[in-house]
Amino acid sequence: METAHDVLMALARRYAFGDLAALITQGTLAADGRPARIAALCAFGQRVLDLDAEDFGMPEDAGEVPRDLLDRARASRMPQTPWERPRGALASLRPAYSLLLEVIAIRWHRRDMAALVAAVHIAAEYLPMLAWEPVLGHAGDPALIGASVCGEGSRFGVPVEPGSARMCDHTRAERSACERTLRVAKEPGPGWRAYLDRQHSQVASALGDCAARCRTPCTVMTRLDGLVRADLSDRCRLACDFTDGALVKLRHAAPVGHGFGVPSPEEVQTAWKRALRSLSRHPLGHKALAGADDDPYPLRGLPALFSAIAGADLHPDTLLHDVTERIASTLA
Repeated sequence: METAHDVLMALARRYAFGDLAALITQGTLAADGRPARIAALCAFGQRVLDLDAEDFGMPEDAGEVPRDLLDRARASRMPQTPWERPRGALASLRPAYSLLLEVIAIRWHRRDMAALVAAVHIAAEYLPMLAWEPVLGHAGDPALIGASVCGEGSRFGVPVEPGSARMCDHTRAERSACERTLRVAKEPGPGWRAYLDRQHSQVASALGDCAARCRTPCTVMTRLDGLVRADLSDRCRLACDFTDGALVKLRHAAPVGHGFGVPSPEEVQTAWKRALRSLSRHPLGHKALAGADDDPYPLRGLPALFSAIAGADLHPDTLLHDVTERIASTLA
């Protein structure tokens, strides 16, 4: 017969932070200080699992979270003011993508396909920025990006004059976002946060177009060394192919998209296999996915694909796993 302790441990191992917190607050444990510690860990774990990046690393109302866990979450935090330090996901997207890989795997094992598809969609939106990071030296930080994209001959964020020939392939939304990113670091907090919510992903898309699709490159690309430019273009083309692939398109059939259907695990795997076939036609994708059949990750080859696009080795984080270990230790 299962005891209350067994149930709590099982919930922790399933990353069921909300259910675990509810049972803890109903007096399942003695009032010896453990309920408060576990409640704080559950609140923190749920925030990370939900990818609530604007509040990563912030104190929890439920109680105190160990500092080492908070610091690890801050590496994936989106700064909420133009002057906030450290810069988190604007300094580097690599910690965020490692966390996304962990979250996607957890959502798979929980059979939570709607949340999995949402996480994959978030990853797709910022993949071009991940590809540009080695070239920019940061992850598209508006306070720094101007030095890499402005100057004579650049069309980045430059309005199209009425009646003039269109030389830039950016959409109107992308041009607007590019223009905004060059000045938003001087705006107050509300304007900065509105930019992050609505336009930062458009800048990522625009940079991807610059490297992968532009028919008339401006100095955003032509200023780069030939080998750097070729490598960046390869990685951005792979990122764009992933974004246009079957797995990301599942979003439009899920509640996070425009319909009310939720894909089954079988449909997710089928879509991923289709995406893999398409991505493997790309030379860089073929090389990255060569060992996908032996990959134990639920979506085989996804960590290797993100690594190829980033130009760096990326592995699933263990932040949420470590939260569950802290909970289990406290329960014991």
